[in-house]
This record gives sequence, C-alpha cells and structure tokens, in this order.
Amino acid sequence: MARISLIAPESASPEVREIYDTTLRGKPGNVQKALAHRPEMLKTFLSFYASVARSLDRKLFELIYLRISFINGCRYCTQHHVASSKRVGLTSEDWMALQTGTYSRNSEKERAALTYVEKLTRAPHAIEETDFDELKKYFSDSEIVDLHMLTGLANLTNRVTDPLGLELEFPEEKI
Repeated sequence: MARISLIAPESASPEVREIYDTTLRGKPGNVQKALAHRPEMLKTFLSFYASVARSLDRKLFELIYLRISFINGCRYCTQHHVASSKRVGLTSEDWMALQTGTYSRNSEKERAALTYVEKLTRAPHAIEETDFDELKKYFSDSEIVDLHMLTGLANLTNRVTDPLGLELEFPEEKI
C-alpha cells in the first residue's frame, strides 16, 4: 500500500489532469500519481524519462533497466520493465539470466554495457579507465552519456517507487 496519497485523475488539478490526458494518454501509473503532488516535477520527470538513452537500441535499454532493477531489488520497476521488454522480444529466460547476472545470452556489445552498468550501480567510484576502454569498443561518447543517464534514471526510480510503497497497476509476472 502506498505510503503517500496518490493523485487520482478525478481529483487532479487542471494542470495535472492535462498531463494525465495528453502525455500519459489517460493512463497514469502510480509513480506518476505520486509525482503529481509536484506538477512541475511530474512534467519535468516525464520529459527527462522520454529523453534518456534514445541513442541506444530499445532492447539494450530494457536489458539495462531490468538488470539495475534486479540489482536494487525494485519490484515495481522490474515488473514494469518485464512488461515493456516483451515488446522488444525478451523472454522469461532472458529475465532469469539478467536476474542472476548471466550475460552469456547477450551480444558482446550488450555484455559490455551490462557489465559496465552493473559496476556503475554497485561501485560508481571504482570505475576505471579500463572500464571505459571496453565501452569505447562498442559505444560512441554520446551513447556512453546515455548509458550513464539511463543507469542514473533506473537507480533513481528504484529508490522512489518501492520505498514509497507504490503498488503495481497490473498482475505481477513471476520470473
């Protein structure tokens, strides 16, 4: 159960209702309903979320978001990205491999990214030049910035959703 009130569409301010209706197409999730307490933050967050990691392949985006959510134990984000990862062809076998940090199913490029973001999540101050050397084999500088921002975004949402007690809006999928 949510630890704060969630702003339902019928009780939202006109500014929030417009965001719900336009940007979210009438289907705000619980994280958006929580952020609606701060309409400007909601608007900024949605814009930021939409801009992060757009230079990366969508499959890689989902792999990274899921791995970070598994590392952090974030049920809400894991479930949301399990659902969205189906659209890029990920399967329950892929999810189980990500959950255990087994990257043998992935391409060399994906392995480089997953290994890097795992280290960035667990020990960001331990990143060394050799870590960048491996990334630069596969990614441009702008893509490396996107990898960093996606890692930050996933870690941010992992630290907001579950601690606020946000419930899933759909049935949980077992992994």
